Amino acid sequence: MSIAAYQNAQQATEDPRQTEYRLFALVTRNLLETKDQRGPKQIGALNWNRRVWSSLKFDLVAPGNRFPDALKGKLISIALWVEKYTSRAMRGEADIQPLIDINRSIMEGLNPARPAEPAKPAPAASPAAA
Repeated sequence: MSIAAYQNAQQATEDPRQTEYRLFALVTRNLLETKDQRGPKQIGALNWNRRVWSSLKFDLVAPGNRFPDALKGKLISIALWVEKYTSRAMRGEADIQPLIDINRSIMEGLNPARPAEPAKPAPAASPAAA
């Protein structure tokens, strides 16, 4: 099986949430690998992370996006923060660990292996209602 055929099969079976998780995992790993390396490699990792967040932001404001408005607002705020903070990190004025932490939090929410939260049982009727 060629690599292209494998990639096509993977894309056909992977849901969007898994794809987003995988992207955040790749970009976060790149940030981790360059965490202690000031220079072009770290700048490249930071730039890639900023582009991911910028793309996410543009997707969130797209007319067809069906996320709840409150969630969109929170994610857009994070994306704006990432853009500003990344500029500081690229200038060497800030550590990249907060960017890694944000990505890990997003990954935790996207994790396809994470079990769904069990439904809360309905409250029992009070004896006075009987």
